[in-house]
Amino acid sequence: MEENVAGEHAPWSEYSVLVVDDEPGMLSFLQRALSSRCGVVDCAASVEAARPLIQRNLYDLVVLDIALPGCSGIDWLHELRHDGYAGDVVLMTAYADLDTAIDALRAGAADFLLKPFSLAQVLNSIQRCFERSRLARENFVLRREISTHAADIEGVVGQSELMIKVCERLKRIAPTPATVLLCGESGTGKEVAARALHRMSKRAHGPFVPVNCAAISAELIESELFGHIKGAYTGAQQNREGLFYYARGGTLFLDEISELPLAAQAKLLRVLEERRIRPVGSEQEIAVDVRVIAATNRDLKTEVAAQRFRQDLYYRLQVLEVTLPPLRDRPEDIPLLVRHFIGQLAPSLGLPPLGLDPRTQARMADYDWPGNVRELRNLVERSLILGWFDIGPEPEGRPVQAPAGLDETLEAVEKRHILAVLAAADGNKSEASRRLGISRKTMDRKCQAWGL
Repeated sequence: MEENVAGEHAPWSEYSVLVVDDEPGMLSFLQRALSSRCGVVDCAASVEAARPLIQRNLYDLVVLDIALPGCSGIDWLHELRHDGYAGDVVLMTAYADLDTAIDALRAGAADFLLKPFSLAQVLNSIQRCFERSRLARENFVLRREISTHAADIEGVVGQSELMIKVCERLKRIAPTPATVLLCGESGTGKEVAARALHRMSKRAHGPFVPVNCAAISAELIESELFGHIKGAYTGAQQNREGLFYYARGGTLFLDEISELPLAAQAKLLRVLEERRIRPVGSEQEIAVDVRVIAATNRDLKTEVAAQRFRQDLYYRLQVLEVTLPPLRDRPEDIPLLVRHFIGQLAPSLGLPPLGLDPRTQARMADYDWPGNVRELRNLVERSLILGWFDIGPEPEGRPVQAPAGLDETLEAVEKRHILAVLAAADGNKSEASRRLGISRKTMDRKCQAWGL
């Protein structure tokens, strides 16, 4: 029955559609089907009649027959894309073969309908297009909101007074060639700040080379940083350039620098002072033009007092120091960060965005965030997958935000999620199956049951 067709009750009133087909019966069928669902439905029997319509109006979607008098639908689709039309186009044809389908996709069609098709098929196709359009608009708004926040540094998200001060300091020191020490708890965004310094520096055209000093064994750290020559130690079967060499003309980011062995610290100090490296086992020195940014989540003064970190290296690094504040000290940045991560993660996961209600926002502000921004990002990713913000049970033991209406059946929830993933995969059922972790056969069976 028609009342069960997907899309009938969807809020499509803000969308406009142009239908182009030279068959009067098809035009009448589509106009009747869409007029009660969409805000604007215009029809044309040829490309010649459609051109002035699309020049005067902003259509969200064009439903276009391929076999048209004077100009084929595929040829006009090429013309539309060349003229800058960015909306979705659904192509229709009664004479489809593989080559035609490939031509349609290459021309930029969002979907391909084979006549005769059912009402359910065309409405579900249009629904997927409108869902993509909605997500694109939401992502645009998120990116615009993020790009205009007070911090005003690409990648650094925050509008709190603490983050504004951090960003002002980063902007001031970025153009200089000086070594920088970034301090702060784990997960506060020290690598994000390092990358921002690199992008704003005169070395932005060069490489940014990150190194996790804690992840490299003490036996190999000098070879990794400075390189080695063949035979320098057991297993060194050929010459190898180090990371300082690869970072020439750019920035070397030494994360967790407090984990460097004392011997490597001494060599690093010499490199910072002389801008020359000596590969392990070599007598030859190599000049390197590299800016060093170091980061630590430890108090280096305490490490110096415990004789685990060289005092002279500490003073060499500490000339320009920036401390990243913990998230618990800037709760006003949490909503902006949540929207930023939703904008990043939702498209890559193939999932719809989540709304942030005031109660959830208040609970996030009250939480201590021991893992800082990294923990918040992980929570957003987990919440997108679950469909609601998973920040622990409320006193009543209920989740903060239900994924759907309480009267929605499990089958309806499954269908809504599968359709969202399928839309995010541009209708590619194999890709959607992979993202969902189900077989293509299962996907085909469910789509067939839903009239897709």
